[in-house]
Amino acid sequence: MPYPLDNTLPTSATEPYVLVADDDAPTRCFLGDAFRQFGARVALATSGGEAQTLTHDEPFDLLVLDCRMPGGGAVEILTYLRNDQNARSVSSPAVASSAELDAEAQQTLLAAGFHAVLPKPCTLQDLRDILALATSGRRNLPVLDDGLALNTSGTPAVVQALRGLFRQELMNICEELDDLNTDAKALEARLHKLRSSCGFCGAASLSENIVSLQQHLKLEHRGAMLPLAAFRRSVQQTIEALSPV
Repeated sequence: MPYPLDNTLPTSATEPYVLVADDDAPTRCFLGDAFRQFGARVALATSGGEAQTLTHDEPFDLLVLDCRMPGGGAVEILTYLRNDQNARSVSSPAVASSAELDAEAQQTLLAAGFHAVLPKPCTLQDLRDILALATSGRRNLPVLDDGLALNTSGTPAVVQALRGLFRQELMNICEELDDLNTDAKALEARLHKLRSSCGFCGAASLSENIVSLQQHLKLEHRGAMLPLAAFRRSVQQTIEALSPV
């Protein structure tokens, strides 16, 4: 059979671990309490240096970093972190927060590698949406989950046929992704369709990445600033797993 079956089950998720770094005490208290209310564990930092130490030593699921702090703001922290391969939070989603964020500043931060920007003051719903970035993609899911596919599609023959069509769909996505990245509505529509196909074909890891990208779209960071690297990798991994042997 072209697609060997692997009945690996997804691991269960645990509560997300969030770092809030802000030198303003009321803001730090509000953000920390809100994330705890939503079920997260929270560590607090009051300076850039403290945030750097914590991100080196701790495996955070989400970093919320103020743009201006003693010892370095969000950009300096992220630059340090991404260049320290020994840091335990080297690839953690990072959010830049500031009370002064015009459209140009937001685009600059997203282009620098932040997953989202958080204008202050913010609402509880803003923080709930931001926290979703921590829970998307956290589980170590298999590229192909045959148990899921068989449960959805019924028989190995049907799964095999659907996966052949799905592989071609993913190859088309690869060719169209740059154009889709500048058309938010078209991208949202393709992701919705693709997520449905993932369920029928047992593409568990890609489905998780789609959820993460949909969350970014929900945060309304449009156009070329969307962080697509993880999604591209997941699409390529799925294509390789679907390739006939």
